[in-house]
Amino acid sequence: MFGPQVPTVPVTEIADDTYLLDVREADEWAAGHAPTAHHLPMMELPARLAEVPTDRDVAVICRSGGRSAQVVAYLVSNGWDQVRNADGGMRQWAAVGRPVVDANGQPGQVI
Repeated sequence: MFGPQVPTVPVTEIADDTYLLDVREADEWAAGHAPTAHHLPMMELPARLAEVPTDRDVAVICRSGGRSAQVVAYLVSNGWDQVRNADGGMRQWAAVGRPVVDANGQPGQVI
């Protein structure tokens, strides 16, 4: 299956001051992302690990929750303790009416 459970958070409970880490690919990000999210594609994470804060809450998000769960497991195994998977990903984020913008800051869509 998918291995051990990772800590999760409903997208409706992600606070505005949470560091939202979007691990999707560049085309997915460009089409639509949360306005306050930080983009770091999953495959680049090992090389850019120092960019992920260790001193504040981090929520990791992808399209539906699979990739972000893998990233959360990786971060936890590397010492992060304030990190959670955004349950349902960007699909759920958009479904509950949270804002989505494209690369130009205009209304975006989740692909």
